[in-house]
Amino acid sequence: MTTPSATPDQRLEALILDYNGVIGLQPTQQMWVRLAALAGWPAEQTADFETEFWARRAPYDAGEISTHAFWNGLLQDQMAAPPGSPLLNALRSTDAEMWTHTDEAVVGVLQAAHATGLPMIILSNAPHPLADALDRAPWCSTLISKTVYSARLGVNKPDPRAYEAALVAAGSPHPANTLFVDDRHENCVAAAQLGLNTLHFNGDSQTLASHIPQLVPATGVRGT
Repeated sequence: MTTPSATPDQRLEALILDYNGVIGLQPTQQMWVRLAALAGWPAEQTADFETEFWARRAPYDAGEISTHAFWNGLLQDQMAAPPGSPLLNALRSTDAEMWTHTDEAVVGVLQAAHATGLPMIILSNAPHPLADALDRAPWCSTLISKTVYSARLGVNKPDPRAYEAALVAAGSPHPANTLFVDDRHENCVAAAQLGLNTLHFNGDSQTLASHIPQLVPATGVRGT
């Protein structure tokens, strides 16, 4: 889904971006196997582990349950990972780290956008450990104006309050002059209902660049 972005002579006031699936790359299968193994799942059951992982993730992303509570329901073979334990720390850090690998082509577009002075906001469904890890990343601290994470906000996209918080973080630009980018269709639909321009991202960094009028003359990419 794409709603019309600002025309090249109408510069965007703000760019709001999802993280995972836009800036961040999806974890590899080897990363999932490693995380599952830490939780006591054999490699051949990694797919089952992923299913259980996502079934429990929404309240963790929204900050409704702790890291301990999230992992307590995923551990196998009577394993235990009490707060402060080496196992819980390993689960927390391994989970966060596997989501921090970025698409360098997209980061390049963000670098070009940053050079124009365009405010850029991350709006991501992310638990506290991942939110903290992303904020520490050099690309984030350098390029991103503000970050809005579900765990800190208390709601996940596509709740309208998430988009409203991102607009406030961006300095309350007019929604029609704001572009929201996400790889999930339902999140784009919710943003469009609030009047934001949207780009349902498919992994093409040039398409992203073409939706940022400030970059069109510099890149030679026509807007769509």
